[in-house]
Amino acid sequence: MNPTVQLDALILDFGGVLFPIDYDAPVRAFEALGFADFAAFYHQATQHPWFDDLEVGAMEEGAFLEALQSRCRVGTTSTDVRKAWNSILLRMPPERLPELEALSQNTQLFLFSNTNAIHALEFERRLAADGLLAPLRVCFQAVHYSHVLGLRKPHPDSFSALCARHGLSPSRTGFVDDSLHHVEGARAAGLHGLHFHPDAGMSLPAAIAAAGWRFN
Repeated sequence: MNPTVQLDALILDFGGVLFPIDYDAPVRAFEALGFADFAAFYHQATQHPWFDDLEVGAMEEGAFLEALQSRCRVGTTSTDVRKAWNSILLRMPPERLPELEALSQNTQLFLFSNTNAIHALEFERRLAADGLLAPLRVCFQAVHYSHVLGLRKPHPDSFSALCARHGLSPSRTGFVDDSLHHVEGARAAGLHGLHFHPDAGMSLPAAIAAAGWRFN
């Protein structure tokens, strides 16, 4: 049994923890557009600098789409590229909202997502269409997207900056992500990290309880 850890706040990842992601879908979609080596460019753990730059707002959306389009077969449109890029996004199961609402009653919740302007526009559109966007946002004290913040996981300074912005003590803050690489970055910044994925068969509240985390 894990020892009890008293926390004042909880930071959650978005894609993978709350919003389902299909990391292989863009590989299939871009290969169908003639971008044969896309898998070498983009992966959950490692990626081409284009993607890093997009995720911290250092590359314009148009330039990014053009860069991908140049790798596809002649005749591929920017709409084709955008659709292929957004294929990674699925839809959030409605049952995750009550779990978040329950967590928000017990502690300060924050969201920190490595994302980009293209994906953010699309997943917010899907959340709104499913009636989940507004109630989701109410659960969080603040929502941070890497392309707006200008910092991305797993860099420890991104976690330090977020904690400083909200007056959080890292040693009293938990972080949950489906990427172990990101969890390790949070731990390096002094936070308590939990590696979690819904496919493991445990709900988010159950995983947090199993980790021994308790909230003041």
